[in-house]
Amino acid sequence: MRPQEVVDYAKSLDCIHCGLCLRTCPTYQLTGAEPSSPRGRIYLMRAVAEGQLAATDPQYREEMDFCLACRHCESVCPAGVRFGEMIETARAGLEKTQPRGFLARTARRIGFGTILCSRLWLSLVASSMRLAQVTGAARLLGKLGRPLVEMPTVPPKSERAALPSSTPAAGTRRGEVAMLEGCAMRELYGRVNRATVEVLTLIGFETKVPSGHVCCGALHAHNGELEGARELARSTIEHFERCGSGPIVVNSAGCGAHMKAYGHLLADDAAWRERAGRFSARVKDFSEFVAAEMPTDLKGALGNELGTLAYDDPCHLCHGQQVRSQPRTLLERSGAARVELPDSESCCGSAGIYSMLRPNDSKAVFARKAEAFRSCGADTLVTANPGCHMQWESGLAREGVKARVLHLAEVMSAALRKAKR
Repeated sequence: MRPQEVVDYAKSLDCIHCGLCLRTCPTYQLTGAEPSSPRGRIYLMRAVAEGQLAATDPQYREEMDFCLACRHCESVCPAGVRFGEMIETARAGLEKTQPRGFLARTARRIGFGTILCSRLWLSLVASSMRLAQVTGAARLLGKLGRPLVEMPTVPPKSERAALPSSTPAAGTRRGEVAMLEGCAMRELYGRVNRATVEVLTLIGFETKVPSGHVCCGALHAHNGELEGARELARSTIEHFERCGSGPIVVNSAGCGAHMKAYGHLLADDAAWRERAGRFSARVKDFSEFVAAEMPTDLKGALGNELGTLAYDDPCHLCHGQQVRSQPRTLLERSGAARVELPDSESCCGSAGIYSMLRPNDSKAVFARKAEAFRSCGADTLVTANPGCHMQWESGLAREGVKARVLHLAEVMSAALRKAKR
């Protein structure tokens, strides 16, 4: 295999070596080492492409795995370097040039090839986790250094039920939307999905959920499983095309950023390229859609009902989708008491499954976020992504900080319910 086939050499040439990305990179902030920065990783990718560094070099894999792929570097890059796409390509190349051991390959095959693609398997895993938590086995595993103890409390099966295929608008019907139910979101935060549907219907939109759809492929793409991601992208497009041609509302920032990039993901597939582009144009983050469609005045509905809120920008919303003002606009319209979280656009350390694969690094990254939360005086942390939701819940509990963690959709559903009383 040619070195240029395992990295995106053309994109690496866009880097102008200015170093503005260094101050934004969470791993560089931890180590101060150039190879652990976006610029340093681009140097490594270029060295592989030019034959100066072997793609099989263990240190090369270590730096690519160490990256959280938060894409903060993209927001400050004056040259428009598309680092998120580069790291996904590099990780996919590593799976070809540095095959993992048998156990790791088997675990990835089960995780990416079986569990994430099957609603039955996802439900079985969630039920097993809940049983471990209810019986105390999770706590025992935690003492042995396993990550189960830091997973969110898995709700009972009744709360993990599928959403209706169609929920009518409340009051005057203004249109219809499709909604992503998601893989992890349904099993861990079904209440967020229900809150999302409630908001959409209360502002006048019939909400459709494609039956049989499971995963959009975001976790696959972020972890070097690009072929699996492409298969799931095609399946996702097919499922949502059956729901009409209206907006597709996504309440998971990581999924939304990935789905908006289907045009890039399938750019080399002539049969799917145009369909992917049309699909991606329909995708809207929950805050994008609702901020544009919701009545502007809820007459201070929430007040202090949820305490003082602080919003943390999910990386794949602010950096991946450049959505920043809309969540804050919604919180203002809700009438809730709110303060700004210092450095809210920095990564919380979740990064999909990074917090499970590299728990110590993840905790080190989160420590700064916990301190920022303490300093701002908020009672409730608001986010817009399930991975961040999990990270904040487990991290604040670990740090001994008593606070609620809510999704933006939960805040808005509470505000709309109260406003309509």
